[in-house]
Amino acid sequence: MSVIEPTQEDTEFVQFWNEVLAPKFVRFRHILVDGLTQHSARVFPKLPVREGDRVLDVGCGFGDTAIELARVVGPRGDVVGIDCCDAFLEAAEADLRASGLDNVRFMRGDAEVALPEGEFDFVFARFGTMFFTNPVAGLRNMRRALKPGGRMAHIVWRDPADNPWLSMAKDVVLRFLPPPGEDARTCGPGPFSMADEATTRKMMEIAGYTDIRFERVDAEVRIGNDVRDAIEFTLALGPAGEVFREAGEEAEAKRGEIEAALAEAIGHQKVTDDGIVMNSSSWVISARNPQA
Repeated sequence: MSVIEPTQEDTEFVQFWNEVLAPKFVRFRHILVDGLTQHSARVFPKLPVREGDRVLDVGCGFGDTAIELARVVGPRGDVVGIDCCDAFLEAAEADLRASGLDNVRFMRGDAEVALPEGEFDFVFARFGTMFFTNPVAGLRNMRRALKPGGRMAHIVWRDPADNPWLSMAKDVVLRFLPPPGEDARTCGPGPFSMADEATTRKMMEIAGYTDIRFERVDAEVRIGNDVRDAIEFTLALGPAGEVFREAGEEAEAKRGEIEAALAEAIGHQKVTDDGIVMNSSSWVISARNPQA
């Protein structure tokens, strides 16, 4: 299997993820990985992955999906996880060592720049493609990574109205702070950039896919172990976190009243043995690389 050779220095987008976002993702890993288990549980049994397949996991993050895919393909298959964040890959390597699996490897790379070509039976991405700054380029590279006739699937968030776990906190914070300016440093287009089916379908078509299908998945997600954990999470990451971060000193000056308002809103949410949960909704988008 080929290795991606560095073709350029990290983009500003990749630098921002490594310098600003990755440490926060590590802090809230219990939410960003464990909190999404219901989505994974509903999606994974339906993925077109077979024993012996070669699989690429794009934006693999902490490596949990790559390791799960490796168990599906078995010892005759193999999985490559790729991500642009060093901290994610370090955590993935540690979990891989603990797993005892030898059919997975992780590599650093930017899917919008380059991926191995023509090597995989299946390409997967969970909640990563929404952040492509050039989505058609990233999606096209994912298609080119497939063998002729190979399949792909990526999971993205649907509309903000169907994802109150992300939109509610932003609405609260915007009562106190201005929206980010045009020059704000962001995680990319954002979690809802592929929410519109018609727009995303067109992106997929331009990227060269056929047999494009959308399936809606609704599931609860954990937003924190308790109210304090949920407040800290929403002010660190996601749409609310971006508003808070970009407001700088003004945000810190108003932190007390913002946290009080968030505590009030979060206090009305469902509490389970796993923590505070809210409704969420995603698209599982699947497609095929045409036969050569």
